Parts: sequence; structure tokens; C-alpha cells
Amino acid sequence: MKCPGKTIGFTAGGAICLAAIFFAGYNDSSNTTVETPPPALRAVTTSPDIPPQITFCGETVDLARYNRREGMDRELSSFAYYHSTTMLLLKRANRYFPVIEPILKAHHIPDDFKYLAVIESNLDPTAVSPARARGLWQFMESTAKEYRLAVTPTVDERYNIRRSTEAACKYLSEAYDKYGDWLLVALSYNAGMGRISSEYDRQHRPAATDMWLVEETSRYIYRIFAVKLIFENPYKYGFAMNARNLYKSIPCDEVTVSEDIPDLADFAAGYQLTLSDLKRFNPWLKDTRLNVEKNTYVILIPRIEHLRYDNPDETTVHDPRWVEQN
Repeated sequence: MKCPGKTIGFTAGGAICLAAIFFAGYNDSSNTTVETPPPALRAVTTSPDIPPQITFCGETVDLARYNRREGMDRELSSFAYYHSTTMLLLKRANRYFPVIEPILKAHHIPDDFKYLAVIESNLDPTAVSPARARGLWQFMESTAKEYRLAVTPTVDERYNIRRSTEAACKYLSEAYDKYGDWLLVALSYNAGMGRISSEYDRQHRPAATDMWLVEETSRYIYRIFAVKLIFENPYKYGFAMNARNLYKSIPCDEVTVSEDIPDLADFAAGYQLTLSDLKRFNPWLKDTRLNVEKNTYVILIPRIEHLRYDNPDETTVHDPRWVEQN
């Protein structure tokens, strides 16, 4: 391929010529050698800055100690460069944080615990772990029943966002009554109060961030911290979002049900919905029927006029920090 004169175009051929100039020098028709420019700057991957401290549940946590800084570095780097998943978390938060936050507040649980739900389930209300924990807050079946979540052949309230958040608040409140330390409360959500209590005493009551625990639990607090940092300043960590990228909150009407529903598809059709619509907004409905078993349930009916993204730019942004400020 022959490079035309001294003009470098933006065609594929021009790019090849440009590469030749950068790495081998360029000889024009007069055999005059043009000085070789420095090589073009390649994409650079940088390590995210680790703050010297972070505030969690109103308490300042010093991150300068070696284990804390390095633990923070691992998790912040992971979330900052796990682009597709972290971006999806921000999109989902716009829909689910408006539901979670008022419930935390009503139960006097610090708002920062919404980030615990993020790392537990990726804000997926239908999440199932390898250990078969389920829902936004990842309850095991035995724990769910302990906190009065119904688990029957046709109902699993671990998938009910409101009910499972209320149950999580009860657990967190009980743990705080026991420990008086929100970091220990967070650790106990992962490992259980029994395990944390025994290790805390056996290790002579260190700071929660300095306990020696299994890897999953040791990383748990720093994962919460990392999500908090990114959610509070996404652009700093490379996430440029705008309103049209976020998942909108879809208003729903509530229908109280105290009798069996033999066919949920027929029930949904009565509201001009499909069975899949009904289950997406009520993932706790396990079957194609509902047996109430002397209980009363609230079914969410999404409003038809809000089921489309005809004007995605008009999506309400729950937290203005999530979008680019023009």
C-alpha cells in the first residue's frame, strides 16, 4: 500500500501509514527523513484511589491500617472494573432503593444497609445462591420462617421485596441489640450471630475489620464499603450514566387477597396483564395458582400506562449522584 504524500487520513490505510510513521519513521519523495513521533498512547488501566477513611452507619472507619487498605483495594478494584455488573447494579438501584430505604428508616436501621442487599443479591429479587438462599436479602428457608416469611408450595416471601426487607430489618435490629456495633452486625448477616460471637470473644474482641474469619466473611465488609463508594460517586470510578440508562420505578396498585386463586393467568388477564407481568412484579408467587392457607397477601398490579419506555429520558432519577452533571 502506498501512503499518499504527507497526509494521513482516518481510513484503515491511513491508520497503517500512521503506524509506519510512528514506529519506523517516514521517508517522503525527497528522501528526507521525518523525525519519529513518540508512540500513540495506549489505553491505561489505573488502580482506584483508596480513601484514608470511610463513613459507615455514621461511624468513621480508618482505612490506613495495612489489612484494611489492602482489603478495600481488592474489593474496590473488583467492582470498579467489573463494568457490566456494577453498571447493572446502579440501574436496578433506581427501581429498588425507593422501596428499601423507607423500610430501613421505619425500622431505625441505618440507610447504609441498603448496600448489604446489593452485595447479597446484586439487587435481583429472584436471586438464588448455591446454598439455596433466596431473594433480595438471601434468606435460607429456616431463617425465613423464623422471621415470619411464608414458604409454602405456592408462596415464597423471600422473593417479596417489602416483606423480606422487613424481615432483614428485624434480624439487623436483633443483632445490633446484641453487639451495639453495626460492623459486627454486617458480619453476622453473612456468618451468623453464633459464629461472630464465638470468634469475637476467642480473638479478644478486635475491631470488626481486624477479625480473622473465612475469606468470604473477611471480604464482606469491604464489599459493602466498595459499593457505597461507587454508588456515591459513580463518575469518579468510570461509570457515566444518564437518566435514560436507569430502570424506572413502575407504580403499582395493591390488591389484597384472602381467598385462593386457582389460575393466576386468568387473574392477571382481568387486569390486562400477562402471567409473566404478574410474576415479575410479584416473584413470591411460586406457582400458577395461589393457595392462601388462611393468610392474607398483597398482590402488586402494575399500572398499564407505565409499562413502556416511550420517553426513557423522563425516567425519575432516585439519586442525582448517579447521573452525569451537565
